[in-house]
Amino acid sequence: MTEKIVIAIDGPSGSGKSSVSKAVARHFGLEYLDTGAMYRALTWHVVRSGASLEDPAAIIAAAEDFPLQQGTNPDAESILVGGTDVAEEIRSPEISSAVSAVAAVPRVREILIQLQRDFIAGASAGIVAEGRDITTVVAPDADARLLLTASEEVRMARRGLQLGGTQNAEQLKAQVAERDAKDSRVNNFTEAADGVVTIDSTDLDYEATVAATIAAVQKQLNR
Repeated sequence: MTEKIVIAIDGPSGSGKSSVSKAVARHFGLEYLDTGAMYRALTWHVVRSGASLEDPAAIIAAAEDFPLQQGTNPDAESILVGGTDVAEEIRSPEISSAVSAVAAVPRVREILIQLQRDFIAGASAGIVAEGRDITTVVAPDADARLLLTASEEVRMARRGLQLGGTQNAEQLKAQVAERDAKDSRVNNFTEAADGVVTIDSTDLDYEATVAATIAAVQKQLNR
């Protein structure tokens, strides 16, 4: 790539955003930003600090003093909070069940949205940023904007495989359907906004989904 480009990818839980976004980043030689991991890392920070998830002021205080170090290499996930590697812990059921409460605080969203924009601005060649409101709020002027989705049944199955079978059906439902329901009160990540291309991977395997996403991105870049 000779010019810096920004690719924004949104979608519900278990839609394959992370794995597909990483593949897209590799294909175009770009950095990669997992904004969902950022919210999870902040939730870990809030829980570890002992703040109540029912105390918005305490959550905001934790967000304003959030010592995050997050890498943008699509081949090497790196998420540290105050020097502690939290990459595995932020995927636990405890954090998954708490993240919506943290993300629902308006001031917290303002803080993290600005942080995400700083990451995007600092990417020299460009970046693939994925999450729930990247196409509409964080980077509405991105060079390519996509919504990646799939049926709830398929998304739950994929999340189960991603977690290595460590979660039971009830935990998977909480991580996928229930979390989506909570987060949808804050932003709409199930329907594409104007100008956003939808990729439905319900009947596609990983390779086909990546190919369809890359083709959609390339088409938008060539406009």
